Amino acid sequence: MGKRDPRVDAYIAKAADFARPILTHVRTLIHAAVPDIEETIKWGAPHFDYKGVLCGMAAFKQHCNVILWKASVIIGKGGNAAGGPLRDLTKLSDLPSDKVLTDWFRQAAKLNEQGVKVPRQAKPRKPVSVPAALKKALTTNKKAAAAFESFPPSHKREYAEWIADAKGEDTRQRRIETAVQWISEGKSRNWKYERK
Repeated sequence: MGKRDPRVDAYIAKAADFARPILTHVRTLIHAAVPDIEETIKWGAPHFDYKGVLCGMAAFKQHCNVILWKASVIIGKGGNAAGGPLRDLTKLSDLPSDKVLTDWFRQAAKLNEQGVKVPRQAKPRKPVSVPAALKKALTTNKKAAAAFESFPPSHKREYAEWIADAKGEDTRQRRIETAVQWISEGKSRNWKYERK
């Protein structure tokens, strides 16, 4: 038998008037479709687990979303994307039919039982554009230049954006001097906040 979480009751009770019927209806359908479902709160919103995360739902000021974890396999590419059938819900009639939703929840449960993983789609990132002033400063410090070259793109991007975002030339210069020092020590831009 499934497990209900009182935190989900509280979440629904705090939701906007338009959202409560949507969230309550989706919750009821999930429990009917997958009797062994377990409720929890993840990322501040109700989620439903069955041999892994099955789906979640969230209420915002003007709409609700249902997040079907394996939507791309079950529904297709537009499943959880903006404009998809489970996004921007403002009334019960915005939802697909009960039969369709129940079928999707059952398919998701079956995929979880089978251990099917949905491949993550890597977002293409633009190449790092290093400001000319930082490039020039790195040429004067071989240790910093070597360290910077060995950094992953995320660390390079952090430094590049930090320097590029400087409003004044004096601020930019101070940041470059600090960056070269930290880079020569092998430190990322946000080294102070890294777990040790």
